[in-house]
Amino acid sequence: MEVLVVGGRLQGTEAAYLARKCGWKVLMIDKDPFAPASGLCDEFFQLDVVTQESAVTALAKEVALIIPALENDRVLSSLQQISEKVGIPLVFDPKAYAISSSKIKSNILFQKTGVPIPRLWPDCSFPVIVKPSCSSGSDGVSIVHSFKQLKAGLGGAIKSDEEWIIQELADGPSYSLEVLGCTGRYQVLQVTDLAMDSGYDCKRVTAPTILDKQLVKRFEEITTRIADEINLHGIMDVEVILNREDLLVLEIDARLPSQTPVTVYHSTGINMLELLLSIHAGQSMPAVVVPDRGRGVIYEQIIVSDDAVEVSGEHIMTKGGPLACHEDFFGADEAITNYRPGKKDWIAALVITGDDLEKAWEKRGKVMENILGSLGLTVLHDREPDQFGGLNSGR
Repeated sequence: MEVLVVGGRLQGTEAAYLARKCGWKVLMIDKDPFAPASGLCDEFFQLDVVTQESAVTALAKEVALIIPALENDRVLSSLQQISEKVGIPLVFDPKAYAISSSKIKSNILFQKTGVPIPRLWPDCSFPVIVKPSCSSGSDGVSIVHSFKQLKAGLGGAIKSDEEWIIQELADGPSYSLEVLGCTGRYQVLQVTDLAMDSGYDCKRVTAPTILDKQLVKRFEEITTRIADEINLHGIMDVEVILNREDLLVLEIDARLPSQTPVTVYHSTGINMLELLLSIHAGQSMPAVVVPDRGRGVIYEQIIVSDDAVEVSGEHIMTKGGPLACHEDFFGADEAITNYRPGKKDWIAALVITGDDLEKAWEKRGKVMENILGSLGLTVLHDREPDQFGGLNSGR
């Protein structure tokens, strides 16, 4: 089976990796000839979807599924039109995406349905976190410590032509959960644990979760309630933070996420792309059995230089050109990386598994020893967020 992945950055890397695990042939489109995921597909086409629609349409006619792996409204609109024209299903729910891609609309939904969220300004105290309404990840996010700083707009960083969300900076561990389904039938998958780097970008995802069973159940109920409220058709990722013994929803994303699907796949054997094929091509949610625990998995990104190895947020995976997948990589099960022998500066997303999470952590220690030893390095940086530190932080 052939699928068309549109977008070759973080989501495209996730989509290409999972599609290959399904045994599918992957065609990929991106404007950037050096897009990271261009090294993970079977055939790559440097195209602009909006201005070269006829060429994209010709490719779309040859595949069984179109998978958007980007968050560009013009491209997504063009893909919807192409999908309708050629009769090939598109892995996209425009109504759910319109809500999840706007933090303002998402917060209105949360308040309407009673979903717990961090308190919004002005009903909270400093420090606060300031987020652009229509961006994901840590892009444009800042921490503000005083009203004077907030009023000053961080020296012009807050632009008047954008909409912003201001809410309390909640402290605590973060967790993620995917829900899939259609026509009112929804299935939550596996809760994963998120770790952030010093810039609040996700550097590591682990499974199975260490979250208490009762809180897992509450997380599942919150996630299902949101999916039902927006009448989800496809996939949605929900991220929460455990703050003062309560789960607060930070954001939702009604599109294929990055990092967590690979982690869930290696822990449970569930491939989210296979489920999305059934939902969008077959218009049904297949029966899924989610294991109570699953295998232990650590999925993290590292950046290697000539003097240290640093565990870093996923943004680094967009900066090294085309990536390749390697098995038994310095003892890790797999790595998505631009490494080659003799290369001093490189990046990698490591997949490390064990019978349980404790075994995975033991294996991870050996992997890091192998990397450091083989390169003659002694320094491993694994920095945590400084909650009350500088600006331009957030996830």
